[in-house]
Amino acid sequence: MAFTGRYEVESEDNYDAFVKCIGIPSDIIEKGRNFKIVTEVAQNGNDFVWTQIYPTGQSMTNKFTIGKEADMETMGGKKFKATVKMEGGKVVVDFPNYHHTAEIAGGKLVETSHKLTSLSLTDLADYIKYMGFKS
Repeated sequence: MAFTGRYEVESEDNYDAFVKCIGIPSDIIEKGRNFKIVTEVAQNGNDFVWTQIYPTGQSMTNKFTIGKEADMETMGGKKFKATVKMEGGKVVVDFPNYHHTAEIAGGKLVETSHKLTSLSLTDLADYIKYMGFKS
């Protein structure tokens, strides 16, 4: 399914526990708690430009091609290399300490991250889920 669009966060589950779990500093957690992040996605075939825009005016952009290694950046600003995959209509990538998926469901962008060291979802701190509506 095509991902191109501008999506505004509608809901989020488990923000505080997840960002603490992956090591985000508490001052950054506090600032981000009530942010309504806007995600802009431009897709051209297997090529993507994925931008998150914060209310402060700052943004983070990752450019990648499905199946090819790309230079990426975490929400904490850490640079790394990763190969983004498409699995069952979901964009899938492993960040340094979490596994991230994104899909379009019911016209909404649904992004879910799980801490990589988690073996199950029995610990509620090991996931976060964002749902955004297309604006």
